[in-house]
Amino acid sequence: MRHEPRGDHSGILDPARMLRQVRFRRRLPAPALRPYVEHYWLVDWDLTEPFDQRVVPHPAVNVAFQAQRGGPETGEIAGVDTGLFTVTLHDAGRVSGVQFRPGGFRPFWRRSVAELTGRRHPLPAAEPVCPGTDDDRCRRLDDLLTAWGPAPDPLAAEATALVEEIRADRGILRVDDFARRHGVSARRLQRLFLEHVGVGPKWVIRRYRLQEAIEQAAAGPLDWARVAVDLGYADQAHLVREFTAVAGVSPAAYARSLIANGGR
Repeated sequence: MRHEPRGDHSGILDPARMLRQVRFRRRLPAPALRPYVEHYWLVDWDLTEPFDQRVVPHPAVNVAFQAQRGGPETGEIAGVDTGLFTVTLHDAGRVSGVQFRPGGFRPFWRRSVAELTGRRHPLPAAEPVCPGTDDDRCRRLDDLLTAWGPAPDPLAAEATALVEEIRADRGILRVDDFARRHGVSARRLQRLFLEHVGVGPKWVIRRYRLQEAIEQAAAGPLDWARVAVDLGYADQAHLVREFTAVAGVSPAAYARSLIANGGR
């Protein structure tokens, strides 16, 4: 079990620009919640003009509470977003969020997580989460999740471990090979992932490999044909099409935008 939150910016497009506009940090939850929760994420901003942020989401459910200056706090459960997530921030405000581990929301939801995929579910008004220090905000999130009473679920834990393996091992490129590695059928993996993660194993593999391509695009000039092969794409054109479909720009255009924005 990790003792520090992740320090990467995987999935965040142009993270250097984001960090110039907002205060973004991650915190770990209480130890009892760590089998389910990847981290808490806290964002604060005070802007003179609107700021658009784009994110290529992880295969994870998020719960977020947002308070805009002068307005009421709102909360929602956000299922796995299969497209590009774009948010426009303006004026001043705060978000206190929970990113669950893939599979980690199922013990709270107690139903198929696929019901939430691509959808947002409002949360009823309760004690505000966003006021106070970072410690205050995290403590309220701990209290909220603990009160929801997650029910231990061995299948959810199995799904979480399998997704973590896919994220960590860039050599995992095909569902059939991954299923054979674990002595199960591809069909069983499909059912397990849909029920507990919200998306299938092929989508998870592609999403993590695409996030790697985004990170590599930010690193400097690349041989995209070689990157495509390394990440399991049929050819360079396939990688470019998928990158463009999800990120909204081609790999080359994204790399140029980082230079223009001073993000590299």
